[in-house]
Amino acid sequence: MDLNLAVLIDGDNIPSAYVKEMMEEIAKYGNPTIKRIYGDWTNPRLSKWKNILLENAITPIQQYGYTQGKNATDSAMIIDAMDILYSGKVNGFCIVSSDSDFTRLATRLREAGMQVFGIGEKKTPNPFIVACDKFIYIEILKNQTEDDANDVDQKKTKRKSAVDAITPKDLRLISSTIDDVADDDGWAFLGDVGSLLQKKQPNFDSRNYGFQKLTPLFQSINAVDVERREDSKGRKKLIYVKMKERKHSRTKK
Repeated sequence: MDLNLAVLIDGDNIPSAYVKEMMEEIAKYGNPTIKRIYGDWTNPRLSKWKNILLENAITPIQQYGYTQGKNATDSAMIIDAMDILYSGKVNGFCIVSSDSDFTRLATRLREAGMQVFGIGEKKTPNPFIVACDKFIYIEILKNQTEDDANDVDQKKTKRKSAVDAITPKDLRLISSTIDDVADDDGWAFLGDVGSLLQKKQPNFDSRNYGFQKLTPLFQSINAVDVERREDSKGRKKLIYVKMKERKHSRTKK
């Protein structure tokens, strides 16, 4: 069943350049039935949003900064989110912000049985990221748009440099997750691995490493074996993964 989503955007905290790509991303997870953006629209700094809001049918919510140094936008978003929650009109939320002030909101919404997606910049504090079911970096959407304009060689070069960003910590996470769902022979269905990775680390996304899908990401990791198998009816290929056995060198005494 498709989720009905409330999309709440912190206009003071998110760049306007990739809203179109952002809305396309959100549509993958559900139907954005409520779309609101919060900010002080008397501030000239937010004027660049005007045409974007019209093009994407996003409703601007005026919020004056009543007190110097206090973020009134956060409070308005939180109040609206709770009103929407109790209205029963949606079964999921997308909070678009890089601000850790929304950590408690995301936690409260999930406690109420809502699915919560977060979208923000890579500077987003970890507490907000892990409070969401899934967190998407807005930079991924930017890179995806740029890739569409690049030729194949440029994509390969960029992808290789992105894969180099896989850290030993990432590999430990992948290894432990494969072990968690593997059969007695060490093989794990990639779909199960991906789902568990998402639960363990909401911002885990193959696109962070330059790959659109999990399969090519795992194929690029030397420590992982990837195997394609036919389903019982022979109609489609299923992807299974396994950590390669480590070879221990023996030193002669």
